[in-house]
Amino acid sequence: MADVGNMRARYRRILRFAALYMVQAWWYELFLPRLGLARIAARGRAARLRRLAQRFHVLAVDLGGLMIKVGQFMSSRLDVLPPEITKELEGLQDEVPPVPFPAIRQLAEVELGVPLGRAYAFVDPVPVAAASLGQAHRARLSDADAPDAGLTGVVVKIQRPGIQQVVDVDLRALRRVARWLSRVKVVSTRVDMPALVEEFAYTSLEEIDYLHEAANAERFALEFADDARVAVPEVVWERTTRRVLTLQDVTAIKINDVAALRAAGIDPSEVAAEFAAVMFDQVFNDGFFHADPHPGNVFVTPLMNRPDAAGAASGGRRWIFTFIDFGMMGEVPEALRRGLRRVLVAAASRDGRGMVDGMREVGVILPSADTAELERAMTKLFARFGGMGFAELQEVDPREFREFALEFGDVVRSLPFQLPENFLLIVRAMGLTSGMCSALDPRFNIWDAIEPYAQQLIREEGGNVLQAFAKQALAVSGVVARLPQRLDDLTTRIEEGRVATQNPRLERRIGRLERTGRRVVSSVLFAALLIGGILVRAEDAVIGTVLIAVSALPLLHALFAGFAGRRGPG
Repeated sequence: MADVGNMRARYRRILRFAALYMVQAWWYELFLPRLGLARIAARGRAARLRRLAQRFHVLAVDLGGLMIKVGQFMSSRLDVLPPEITKELEGLQDEVPPVPFPAIRQLAEVELGVPLGRAYAFVDPVPVAAASLGQAHRARLSDADAPDAGLTGVVVKIQRPGIQQVVDVDLRALRRVARWLSRVKVVSTRVDMPALVEEFAYTSLEEIDYLHEAANAERFALEFADDARVAVPEVVWERTTRRVLTLQDVTAIKINDVAALRAAGIDPSEVAAEFAAVMFDQVFNDGFFHADPHPGNVFVTPLMNRPDAAGAASGGRRWIFTFIDFGMMGEVPEALRRGLRRVLVAAASRDGRGMVDGMREVGVILPSADTAELERAMTKLFARFGGMGFAELQEVDPREFREFALEFGDVVRSLPFQLPENFLLIVRAMGLTSGMCSALDPRFNIWDAIEPYAQQLIREEGGNVLQAFAKQALAVSGVVARLPQRLDDLTTRIEEGRVATQNPRLERRIGRLERTGRRVVSSVLFAALLIGGILVRAEDAVIGTVLIAVSALPLLHALFAGFAGRRGPG
């Protein structure tokens, strides 16, 4: 009964946290700007984000489970999320407290069916790594198993006791939050949150099946057997079950340990560029990729530590990448891969129209969408910010980003976006890669990695690309040929006063005013603020009290508007 009670408390705590910050985001990012108070909302945004990250950090460490996975993903997005969030969450990579060894020993012996002392000659009770779903211990194979395996030193990965129940509860809470978000128009029109959570659930459940992970490791090793840049640990199947995984010990320099890299004579900026190339190859060429390449899952191995790999590296490098933890892997179907290549080539050539066409081919934009304005936005985006690295973007005046958002924000929000199957894993892998490379080299420019890769794709697809260029040249010549007639038509329309302009934002606001009365809006707003304040006050007294107090404003408006209406003529 105690476990059931703990799981219920866990479920409620996740939902309370999500509800609190959904209300806060609605208040500051949607409601206040509509009242013309955007500057007030922006004034404390950095402090609010920092508090959000700090409280989520506490929640994730306390609860563990999938909350750690969510936090790890957020902490890796150095290229997208503000530093107020990423800095607070970066410790989640290594901060998971380990399970006491007696509990781990008991679970391992039940799984293996023999005492741990018989299964291994030695197991270090101090874990070499503790993750959200399991932990790893260094060990030595027994004299009976070592000759068959061809190795002695291993790492034994053992699941946390009770993790299946924890994952089930976390997924139930995340599904509930996704249903909440699906009712928010600004979210539901852009992404199918329930579908995203289901994809996350699928990968999470696969991740706690170590037999599946072992099979992934062997497939990954086979796929990259001819790639001199990549190494994979061998699986010891005799000591592997659904909840215990035994792998060759390949521990080396952690990829984000800049000091250790330099001490070994390895240039971190070279590591960043090569890591981006390796991950691009996995996603765009092979179609089978590591979807969780955070710092704990990638080593940089000097070749002197790998006699079997001596001389294998190309380009004069004296190190290779060693990947571990194959619980979360992604596959890219050939059709999706073609679309992603098109997006990559368009990004490298700063082709706004090509980028939009690629997004449509990938399936991110529905075929029926009118993308003329999006093409204009992408073209302007490339013209101003194309070619800039992460460090350069940080130096751009924030007002330029705000102006761009004001000009094209409605266009992006109005388009029917969707995420195709497996796209969440692609976004995760590329996000982790970009964040990792930026951390290794603050001057890292993703464009420098994209351009040579895109040129390689162009060479490989030579005939198709030449045909595409020929078609584009014909299209351009057609536009040029029709240009005089179009200019003449435009001049005639201006002279006759038949040129009209459209303001989508103004039209939408007028439509809303025509559909709803001021009193109804004020009444609904009063009820929302009052109920929201009562709910939030239990968790945060200050915000809750403010919401309740502010609810008086729409109430007074509704009352006095009605009074004025009765006093008016007629």
